Amino acid sequence: MLSSKVIIEPMRRDRDAICESPPARRALIAFSVVILVLFLFVPLAAVFTEALRKGFPAYLSAIVAPDALAAMILTLTVAAICVPVNVVFGIAAAWAIARFEFRCKRLLETLIDLPFSVPPVVAGLAFVLLFGANGYFGVWLDRHGIEVIFALPGILLATTFVTFPFVARELIPLMQQQGSDDEQAALTLGASPLRIFLTVTLPNIKWGLLYGVLLCNARAMGEFGAVAVVSGHVRGATNTLPLHIEALYQDYDLVGAFAVASLLALLALVTLIAKTALEWRFAGDLAAQRRH
Repeated sequence: MLSSKVIIEPMRRDRDAICESPPARRALIAFSVVILVLFLFVPLAAVFTEALRKGFPAYLSAIVAPDALAAMILTLTVAAICVPVNVVFGIAAAWAIARFEFRCKRLLETLIDLPFSVPPVVAGLAFVLLFGANGYFGVWLDRHGIEVIFALPGILLATTFVTFPFVARELIPLMQQQGSDDEQAALTLGASPLRIFLTVTLPNIKWGLLYGVLLCNARAMGEFGAVAVVSGHVRGATNTLPLHIEALYQDYDLVGAFAVASLLALLALVTLIAKTALEWRFAGDLAAQRRH
């Protein structure tokens, strides 16, 4: 009993030593709230205020304009294609890294993080260098009538590149933490690899996978730099929502620009709410697993 007190008492003193006084806590909370208001709530409020400055009819007119609808459809199309590609890649890469030991494993992890360190504009220029009219494959593509740059394929390539890490980076640490005991048990009982994936692996990673999909989708719909380089800025054809907003702003159509921007702002708010809900649910599942 004495040894327990000897251990516990220093821990209590250390805990008390790092606890801030009430005035300090209030100051830190107030500082955080001020920063959030200045850099988050005020800009968002300004976007919606400017979007509705000429009334709701003008706001609705800007959203349903042909170029805006074309940009919206293109943005949704790009996200609908890029997100599943990243899901397949993310699951495969996470499974390989978390479950197997192989040469160049560290290199694969580094390459997954590459889009985080490469500026999006540089990524776009790289695709122009490869697939542009004067690029390495440009002559062959032109000879066969295949359009990549200034067309949908180029936008898909650029968006997929910048969103590559999101799903994989959410799943890798999760699968490493969970280990492979459940899968080994299912394999011992005679389950096939596909059944193991569908009934064991996928349920164990579902919340992390949904979280990665959420972040990937938000980035795919909001990407500007890489897409701006490869799209050609053709209104009604290759302009995504971020590019359409920039085009409206350059034309001094502030109401239209902010009206379309409010759609992306709403997407950001929905993403934030869904992200918080998933974090709460995922934390609850982890706590339940630890109790068992």
